[in-house]
Amino acid sequence: MSKNQGDGVCIRMNMDGHTSNTYVSPVSSKDIACGIDGEKGVSRVCPAKTSSILTFEFREAPNDVNSLPLDESHKGPAAVYMKKVSSATDSNNAAGDGWFKIWESVYDRENGKWGTTKMIENDGHISVRVPDDIEGGYYLVRTELLALHAASDNPPDPQFYVGCAQVFIESNVTTTNPGRRPETVFIGEGTYTLENPALTFNIYDKPLKLPYPPLGPPVYKPRSNADLPGESNSHLQVQRDRTQIKGLKPAGCIFVNGNWCGFEVPAYNDEAECWVASDDCWRQSDNCWAETQPTGYGYCTEWSKKCEEIQDSCSSGRFPGPPNAGQDITPPWKKLGEGATEIFY
Repeated sequence: MSKNQGDGVCIRMNMDGHTSNTYVSPVSSKDIACGIDGEKGVSRVCPAKTSSILTFEFREAPNDVNSLPLDESHKGPAAVYMKKVSSATDSNNAAGDGWFKIWESVYDRENGKWGTTKMIENDGHISVRVPDDIEGGYYLVRTELLALHAASDNPPDPQFYVGCAQVFIESNVTTTNPGRRPETVFIGEGTYTLENPALTFNIYDKPLKLPYPPLGPPVYKPRSNADLPGESNSHLQVQRDRTQIKGLKPAGCIFVNGNWCGFEVPAYNDEAECWVASDDCWRQSDNCWAETQPTGYGYCTEWSKKCEEIQDSCSSGRFPGPPNAGQDITPPWKKLGEGATEIFY
């Protein structure tokens, strides 16, 4: 069953709300790996299993769950990559080698639709399946949208919208055969340049000059033992002792807002203790606004309601407290629309 991990949870994101929805510029930038601030690890890591489906939501206005996903004029290919890392929460591990593509949607000749168009029509969602033969452990999962509406301008202005999620993949299999591991590519400074014809493709040509030039490596296809000469089950090892230890939801967290957590205030039985609890709550409220991603700005006001209730208790002499101590007050996450978890190509 699909489970919404929470708005912005496990996502590396540009913390500046004014630029968090902008594209990477220039295309040769090191930010092409995971976007602006994409080298900064965040505190949460979301769990998934091999063969499970990951669904990503896109929107123009990060803090508006009802925002349009992308301007419909922004036509181009879409892709998703993965990269195995020693720790997903570490910083400075995005740009570089290690990336392999697990999905792409380029141009559907039959329907005359680009990958970004299909994403928009799917209520802003892209779903992909985790390969069933990859090793368990920590990964970065990178989404890539390329808008080509200005790619034929002078000078060309292809627009990459990229971002990364931190995940832990549960897998029962490791292997001692290097040939079984996905071939990887470098994504970082200089990976993309305007010399690449895929970045200057004219989407307004009639007819289009198809096929669309290759952009990045081919999609990785899980391989069976028969695909690897000399491979036998004796090379495979059952992996059951590796479990996620980093990026878990902190114990005592009663309010999840992106990668930020709110914790219950100290218990109080009199006015002095109540004001201590109130100060603690408002301190956390300040931290929410300072530390949460742009996707969570609106949710900080929900935490403030708790602080207002405690403050009112202190002024009115209502003890003991806090009210509903330890209760999880995370607002319910938006439900995915019909078809959001379906995989399109």
